[in-house]
Amino acid sequence: MSVTKPQGTIMGHPKGLFLLFTTELWERFSYYAMRAILVLYLVDKVKSEGGHGLGWTQADAISLYGTFTGLVYLTPLIGGWIADNFLGQRKTIMIGGALMALGQFTLALPHAWLPGMETEVFYLGLFTLIIGNGLFKPNISTMVGDLYEEGDHRRDGAFTIFYMGINVGAFLSGIVVGLVVAAFDGNYQAGFFAAGVGMVLSLIIQMVFAQKLLGNIGTVPAAKLERERNAAKGQVRKEPLTKIERDRIKVIMVMGLFTIVFWAGFEQAGGLMNLFTNDFTDRMIGSWEVPTTWFQSLNAMFIVIFAPVIASIWVRMGKNEPNSPVKFAMGLFFLAVGFLFMMGAVVEMGGDATAKSSMWWLVGAYFFHTIGELCLSPIGLSMVTKLAPLRLASLMMGAWFLFIAMANKIGGVVGSLIGHGGAVEDQLANAMSIFAGIAITAVASAILLYFMADKLVDWMHGAEVAHDHTLEEAVDEEIAVTAEHEALKH
Repeated sequence: MSVTKPQGTIMGHPKGLFLLFTTELWERFSYYAMRAILVLYLVDKVKSEGGHGLGWTQADAISLYGTFTGLVYLTPLIGGWIADNFLGQRKTIMIGGALMALGQFTLALPHAWLPGMETEVFYLGLFTLIIGNGLFKPNISTMVGDLYEEGDHRRDGAFTIFYMGINVGAFLSGIVVGLVVAAFDGNYQAGFFAAGVGMVLSLIIQMVFAQKLLGNIGTVPAAKLERERNAAKGQVRKEPLTKIERDRIKVIMVMGLFTIVFWAGFEQAGGLMNLFTNDFTDRMIGSWEVPTTWFQSLNAMFIVIFAPVIASIWVRMGKNEPNSPVKFAMGLFFLAVGFLFMMGAVVEMGGDATAKSSMWWLVGAYFFHTIGELCLSPIGLSMVTKLAPLRLASLMMGAWFLFIAMANKIGGVVGSLIGHGGAVEDQLANAMSIFAGIAITAVASAILLYFMADKLVDWMHGAEVAHDHTLEEAVDEEIAVTAEHEALKH
């Protein structure tokens, strides 16, 4: 695709890979920093009552969080289409990044500057973030692939390095934003400003080094050229779906329903579990209180630590390695185990409005949720690329994004069942019901999917083939789960 090939390598990879790694690291830092404090900001008291937030109810805050994260997974469909057909990836990324920075700084505007307009300006900032995210998110990973020729054995390793950037950014975000908010006496605007600075760093890095390290990669609209090429070859005719293609599409649709269950539970991390951490968890270590946002960094840390472990387990199982639907069922089971820990946290409080639960319950919950996530690596977008007929690949990818978007919105609706305030005892009872409900649903779904697994493999018609892979290849596959969750892998 590129006319001017980038020059030079680091660790055997093109230097452009590390430019994209750094660009994505700071963009993910920006997004996850904002995500870590969004619900906390919404429920915090308004300034007239000594707070720095908007004074929303927990239910309304979690519901909006679900809507926001749902749209975050939908808008990349539009951004990818714009880049492929009109602007190319590089221009689309720069426009999207600028909009995301603008959105963060809009959220950071002090309430004193916005008398009576705080909520309207907040919505404007959130809208700008959603549009910018849609333009930025789907395009940068495509450029990673364009750094390598077809069949280049370094390509998988490149994506592993790139996805580690996502995890580093996600890990740093919760730590840094928590320290910044604490340093400014609980002012969440300072946290949004820090997120905006991260996005600006991402943009500056891209502007300064892109032409030198990437050549012309990402400057030409890919799909437009591809369509012109196919039209010239007369490859535009439509053909009916074969039985094999119909069966494979059925697998995508069935697995999509189960993915809604998993991500609707998993995404409680930024909503209900975030509020539970803030309000009901003893975060004291001696005389120091662990910032609430630090717990949002656990998932990224656990992925980096345990992805090689999970990968080595699959490799050592050899021919006994579970098929993809069974791994997905295992992921749902581990999700349920994580919520058992959250139920334990509620039980420990014993309905006492003044009690606090141990933070180790949360650590256990995030650990098992991450193990569940790592069990999904053969599924998700990689499954869509294997099963979707080539002429319907974009449509099926869009359908998969829709499933993830629905999961996020449903997760917000479920989390909002904690209620619109009331006594602490009532909130705890509602939280227990939500945690138990998700756990039961996840276990039931896991059992159902386990018994459907053989039939689903039959419908794949050979796409699910046992293969021998090295530990390095397996680690690449496990690390890539982040990309699936982020809807970045194309």
